[in-house]
Amino acid sequence: MASLLFLPHRMPYPPDKGDKVRSHHLLRHLARRHRVFVGTFVDDLADEAHLPALRAACAGLHAERLRPAAARVASLGALAAGGPLTMHYYRSAALADWVARTVCEQQIDAALVFSSAMAQYLEPHPGLPMLVDFVDVDSAKWAAYAPRHRWPLGWLYRREGRTLLAAERRIAQRARMSFFATAKEAELFRGLAPESRERVDSFDNGVDAEHFDPALAFASPFGDEPPPLVFTGAMDYWPNVDAVAWFAREVLPALRRRRPQLRLWIVGRHPAPAVRELAADPGAGVVVTGTVPDVRPYLRHAGVVVAPLRLARGIQNKILEAMAMARPVVAAASCVEAMHALDGRDLLAAAEPQQYLQAMERLLDHPAEAATLGAAARRCVREHYSWDAHLARLDRHLAGLAHGAPPAAGMPAGAAPAAAPAPAGPAAAALTGGAMR
Repeated sequence: MASLLFLPHRMPYPPDKGDKVRSHHLLRHLARRHRVFVGTFVDDLADEAHLPALRAACAGLHAERLRPAAARVASLGALAAGGPLTMHYYRSAALADWVARTVCEQQIDAALVFSSAMAQYLEPHPGLPMLVDFVDVDSAKWAAYAPRHRWPLGWLYRREGRTLLAAERRIAQRARMSFFATAKEAELFRGLAPESRERVDSFDNGVDAEHFDPALAFASPFGDEPPPLVFTGAMDYWPNVDAVAWFAREVLPALRRRRPQLRLWIVGRHPAPAVRELAADPGAGVVVTGTVPDVRPYLRHAGVVVAPLRLARGIQNKILEAMAMARPVVAAASCVEAMHALDGRDLLAAAEPQQYLQAMERLLDHPAEAATLGAAARRCVREHYSWDAHLARLDRHLAGLAHGAPPAAGMPAGAAPAAAPAPAGPAAAALTGGAMR
């Protein structure tokens, strides 16, 4: 048993957002084998009710309230300093002091950093072995956002992409091993940071198939209406906003011409104004729920679950959860190609409006085929997306670090890709709304 420091940028409980799902399962895995001390931020006041449960899951906890408005102002200091806003957004003297005390008093063997923003807290401790779960190449995400926004946001995203990449490269050079959520994302980073390519690996996300089980009893939240299309996600996250707005504009009207009763239900917390506007017209066939206590009833009784993401890479937790609930899923081809899933057998892939329309028509017109697809989807996630199996990849690295051994050689980067959470940082929290689900 080792003493580990775990630094996620967002409180890893409850697991109700994409990055929190991953960090939650990381913590659970580590705590079964080691003494884990967690330093993190609370960016949603509702999460404070869950602090006792989080405290019980670890050997020590520093959970600091992050005030987004103040953090946004503080992050502007990066413009003069020349670095990424991300680091300034998550900068805290109190957390730095706690890390220093914990490293000294608890004889910490190694540290696991979750997202690039938290690596800054280990800079004063260069002798402490460090693993980093970058999750995604966040710098590439900001660069991809830039062309879709006018000045000044486009300029800000472009700058963040450039400066954050420089920081990611420095962090990877310092780390004993850097992980990403998909093999494709790991290979992207190897190309951007060739000096660290031998110490870059990936491990997949997973899904709790016992929790997301269609055999459990869930009353339908849709009343007497026909089973609708369902999209789930944090609805202040820009790629989710873009996805539902595009789908409602480019695909849904054509579907409703044949099925005027068909509706799209958008299920998720903090819907942005652009999302709420989709439901403003009663004739548009869009329902926006806002926060719901449990997403499973909406998935269980959906006619089709749709994930038309145009900006996110890799598999999404929303897709895994819908597949675990044995629902027929139509998802962006860019997400499907990253999965251990076969288009046409486990789910359907689409890219253009006509492809989405054809896939939806096919499933809505043939309920038996939709049910067969859903059953295959659940078999797929049960076979390929076990959290324990994926997180076991960390264990050999931690075993070596905890005993002062040299870093383990990198594992083959052949694992199946998984969910791509949102980039951590001021642009995410202030401009795109933080992490997705």
